[in-house]
Amino acid sequence: MSNQPEMQDDAAADDGAGMGLQFVTFAVAGEMFAVPMAPVQEIIRVPEVARLPLAPAVLDGLANLRGRVLPIISLRRLFGCEAQANDDATRAVVINLGQPLGFVVDRVASVVSVEPGEIEPAEQVQSVLSADYLTGVIKRALPEGGTEMLLVVDFTQLIRDQFRAIGTAAAEQGASGADSGAHDAALDEDAVASDELRLVSFSVAGQEYALDIAEVQEIVQFPEQFSVLPNAPGHVVGLMSLRQRLLPLVSLRGLFGLAPVDAEVQQRIVVTTLPGNLHVGLVTDAVKEVMSVPRAQAEPMPGLLARQQEMQEFSAICRLDQGKRLVSVIATDRLLQVPGMRQALAQGAGAAATDEIRNEDDVNDVDNQDAGNDADDDTQLVIFRLGAEEFGVPIMSVQEIVRVPPTLTRVPRTPAFVEGVINLRGTVLPVVDQRARLGLPVIERNEGQRIMVYLLDGVRTGFIVDSVAEVLRIPRGQITPAPALSQEQSRLIGRVANLDGGKRLVMLIEPSQLLHGSELQAVSGLGRGGAATVHEEDDALPLAA
Repeated sequence: MSNQPEMQDDAAADDGAGMGLQFVTFAVAGEMFAVPMAPVQEIIRVPEVARLPLAPAVLDGLANLRGRVLPIISLRRLFGCEAQANDDATRAVVINLGQPLGFVVDRVASVVSVEPGEIEPAEQVQSVLSADYLTGVIKRALPEGGTEMLLVVDFTQLIRDQFRAIGTAAAEQGASGADSGAHDAALDEDAVASDELRLVSFSVAGQEYALDIAEVQEIVQFPEQFSVLPNAPGHVVGLMSLRQRLLPLVSLRGLFGLAPVDAEVQQRIVVTTLPGNLHVGLVTDAVKEVMSVPRAQAEPMPGLLARQQEMQEFSAICRLDQGKRLVSVIATDRLLQVPGMRQALAQGAGAAATDEIRNEDDVNDVDNQDAGNDADDDTQLVIFRLGAEEFGVPIMSVQEIVRVPPTLTRVPRTPAFVEGVINLRGTVLPVVDQRARLGLPVIERNEGQRIMVYLLDGVRTGFIVDSVAEVLRIPRGQITPAPALSQEQSRLIGRVANLDGGKRLVMLIEPSQLLHGSELQAVSGLGRGGAATVHEEDDALPLAA
């Protein structure tokens, strides 16, 4: 549905030529109301919204209005009236109350000019609203006879109780935004100081390989359209356009001399950066999981193999599951030495310079060198879903992602949102239902759900989500502060990513705020307990199912 600004035809008849005070009039639940024209920015059709957890119940969700994140509030719920489905007459009145807010009304009637003498005090008015939220009553004679009574709403007072954070959270948001760079740096330092490897693993022809998570830019599906390069080596698939960058695609099957992929395999592309800010997409059969591996389980490539040219791109082998599972770790700094890799990158750069890609409409502005320099302004996120809404967390904050086991060990006298504990490679992992934690309806367990593991207060804690969708690298310019509608929401969800030209909103969660106070203490007590009787869980993750 369009959300372009519109004013009703009745407004032209009541332009008033500036003779008095102007008001926008509207109807809600059979009552007629008015709001001064000055703070009204525009009137739009009700847009599609993304639901925002932990916000007041009167909030329908967040919408995109020409690149701006706009909270949409139901006046019927705010007034305590019976809910009603939107129809062709329903509109959202966008009012600036320190930040723009969209208020859903049953219909907008007109714009009227009112003389000060036509406004009377609101005290004795019986209405769906308390007189505390009214600044007056407009009584106007109607042309057909009779009197029209319009209740003038003080929107600032009306939302004060529901949205106390609007006035205070902006400063907190600014402080948190200023600290975001330091927070990201702290995450990186924690990862370096850890005695574990953080890896993203993927399969190629039944074998498992991995990259350091810091070297994974994003994970995307294999494109429907790409450009084939003439006279390229067999392992060079071609070029695809990825957010106005030309990305060379290199088949790991071809690079490793393995058989071509079966037609039914849904391939994934792991985007990584080689020395010199050279981006390349490694075509894999499937992305399996994000995992933490003790460094003691990662052995250097045996010397004899490391000296062989066809094995030089591997830095280590991880022995998992008592040696039953071997994962070869690829060293991106050595990929440039692989025969044909430099040729693939050179051909990609040449195609970018001459605009030879044919299947994309937006490549005329591509400049690979500048694109490489923009990488520092991007942020890497793991995207997951709860219902129809999408959320993101920094990739470096995710310790692991595992399947939800058939059963969890319940622990008495724990918070309602704690599902139980599992045994994750000998460590007790408390598991929290993310839906319950955010006040969303709980659903039955299903195969698509995953447990995302974070390190909270020194204890690994898992949160069940509906599904893990993808890993994205998002330009920081597409990330904006989220409207501060409650203190808890502004702490947990302080930013929103505005993607796909405003058609997609991803709410960014700060993992350190998922639990706090007594909640964190209760979960920490579980995580530091024994692991003898809880269920063993080592299943892998499909990152992009």
